[in-house]
Amino acid sequence: MNRINFASQIIGERRYQSLILFGIRERTFLRLIAFFLVIAIVFYPYPQIAMWIGFMFAGYSAIANDSIQTIGTFIASNQNRKWWELWLYIGIIFVVTVWYSWYNYNGDVSFQRLTSKGFEESPTSFKFLQLAAPIILLFITRLRMPVSTTFMLLSAFSADTKAIIKVGQKSMTGYFIAFATAMVVWYLASALIKRLTKGEPHRLWIVAQWVISGILWSVWIQQDAANIAIFLNRSLSFYDFLFFTGFIFFGLGLLFYFRGDKIQEIITEKSSVTDVRSASVIDLVYAFILWYFQSVSTIPMSTTWVFLGLLAGRELSMTLSKNYDGTRSLSQTIKMIFKDLSFALLGLSISILLAIAINPNIQRDIANMLGW
Repeated sequence: MNRINFASQIIGERRYQSLILFGIRERTFLRLIAFFLVIAIVFYPYPQIAMWIGFMFAGYSAIANDSIQTIGTFIASNQNRKWWELWLYIGIIFVVTVWYSWYNYNGDVSFQRLTSKGFEESPTSFKFLQLAAPIILLFITRLRMPVSTTFMLLSAFSADTKAIIKVGQKSMTGYFIAFATAMVVWYLASALIKRLTKGEPHRLWIVAQWVISGILWSVWIQQDAANIAIFLNRSLSFYDFLFFTGFIFFGLGLLFYFRGDKIQEIITEKSSVTDVRSASVIDLVYAFILWYFQSVSTIPMSTTWVFLGLLAGRELSMTLSKNYDGTRSLSQTIKMIFKDLSFALLGLSISILLAIAINPNIQRDIANMLGW
C-alpha cells in the first residue's frame, strides 16, 4: 500500500491511474490472444469449423489493420460525429459492394481476386499456422504497426512461390507509383491546396468527403476482400453470404466504437489529416491509384504498401514545399517515413517466414534457388 501511495505521489494520481488501467487492458488483450491461439490449436484439424474460425479472426484483424488506409482519414476528420453514424454509412457500403461481387461472380465475394494462380481452389484442410496468421496480425495491429494483410494472410495459403512473387512485385510497384504520384500532386498543387484549406470548410466539403470516402472504401473492398475470403469456399451459399456480411458489418461497428483503436495514430500523426479538405484530397488520390491497379490486373496486391507510399510522398512534398505551414523538418519527415516502411518490411518478413513454415513446395523452391 505504501508503494502504491509513493508511486502515485511521484508520477501524479491521474497519470498513475491511467497506467494501471493501461496495464489491465493490455493483460486482457494478451489473454484474449492466448485464448484465440488455443481455439486455433483445437479446431484447425476440422476444416468445416476451422474455415469459419479463420475467417472471423481474419475479418476483424485485416480490417482493423487496414482501417488506416480507407476509413482512417474518415474517422480523423469526423471526430465530432457519432460513431454509429459513421458505422452505418461505411457498413452499408460494405454490404452493397460484396453483394455485387457475390451476385455477379457466382458466390465469389473477392471480385475474382482469388482466381489468380495459386488461389483458385477452396481450402479443404488447414494447418495451425494458417489460423494463427490473423491472430499474429491482430497482435501486430495492437503494436500500431501497419503491415501488409495481403502478404500476411494470402501467403499462408499459397504453395506457389511465383504467385507470392507476383503479389510482392505488384505491391512494391504500387508503393513507388503512389509515392511519386503524391510527390507530384502535393508539390505542384501546393498553392491551391493551401488556399483551399484556409478558414472553416464549406458544408459541401463535408458532403464531398463522405462521397469520396465511400468510393475509396468500396474500391478497397474490391481489392482486399480476398484477404478475408481466403479461408472460405470460393463460392458462398446465400446463408454463408449472410454470415460473412453480418460478421464484418458488426465488426466494423466495434472498430468505429473504438475510433480506429491504437493503429489510428498512424493517421493522426500525419500533417493536416483532421481537416476534412485535406482528408478528401488524400482519399481521392488513393482511390484513383487503387482503381488503376484494379484495372491493370486481378492479381492481389498489398494496399498497405500503396497507402504508405502515398503518405510518404505527401509528407515529403509538404516538407520540401514552402507553401505549407507548420510542417516538420526534413529529418523528422524522413525518420517517420522510414519508421512506417520498417514496420511494413517487418510484417513482410513475418509473412514470408509463415509461408515458408507452412508450405513444403516453397521450402523446396527456396532450397533449389539456394542450391541446397
